[in-house]
Amino acid sequence: MAIFTGKGFTKEMYERLWQEVRWETEPIDGWLMHDAFFDYSGDIRMTNIWGSTEKMEVGFVSRLMPVMRKIGIPPPQAEIYPVRNMNVFATTDRRPPDSSQSSSIKSGYRERKPVT
Repeated sequence: MAIFTGKGFTKEMYERLWQEVRWETEPIDGWLMHDAFFDYSGDIRMTNIWGSTEKMEVGFVSRLMPVMRKIGIPPPQAEIYPVRNMNVFATTDRRPPDSSQSSSIKSGYRERKPVT
């Protein structure tokens, strides 16, 4: 598991990275799970689960870093830990607790809306 935190890594940069790397439609080998959010100070925090440290290194260097450099994303701080347990709960009947959220969940897929 890799936990990344980054100062100066904006929402706009994240959206552009997502659009250019297209990891949801062109999966990176060995990347199993991705979670990203911005804390109250505006810094990004991401948790990624990879099949192995080697796959993480290859995927990060080959697909993510070139686009991060192109966009000007500052390198995030990384903490790497072995996963003890991981559960994925995928159902089609889950909805966000707050229906006023800007994203929607359908069949486990969150439709993305661009940052404005």
